[in-house]
Amino acid sequence: MGMRRLFIIRKDLHLSSGKLAAMIAHCAEGYWIRLIENNISNADGKPHVSFDLDKDIYEGYLCGRITKTVCEAKNLNKLLQARDMALAFGLVENQDFGMINDACLTELTPEWTDENGEGRCTVGIWFKPLEDEVAHSISKKYQLYKD
Repeated sequence: MGMRRLFIIRKDLHLSSGKLAAMIAHCAEGYWIRLIENNISNADGKPHVSFDLDKDIYEGYLCGRITKTVCEAKNLNKLLQARDMALAFGLVENQDFGMINDACLTELTPEWTDENGEGRCTVGIWFKPLEDEVAHSISKKYQLYKD
């Protein structure tokens, strides 16, 4: 069975090509950042990271066999439906998938305020490498991202 990284980005934000690329990069990094954050220790005042990685994910990345798919969500509500589907599959937020929230320093207008009083806009969602069947069950509700 194949594996797939799924990224879903809001279409209603009308991101420029550069901003879209940056948001996909944030999505791609999201899985690895959370994996590191959840497994870091500060022994001797120096950060150390240690974690077990699923063999299929490890080999898939090394051999380039993990397919990447970028889909579009029409709006925030449609994006949040992907989060709901992920939770229904038993995926854990900020471990198996996560929301990408922009700091709104360039193109985007804040839609909400975080705990520090900073404006934010929810742009997309990332998923860890999923079995194709699970990824397709989520992505079939979305179309591929198009300009």
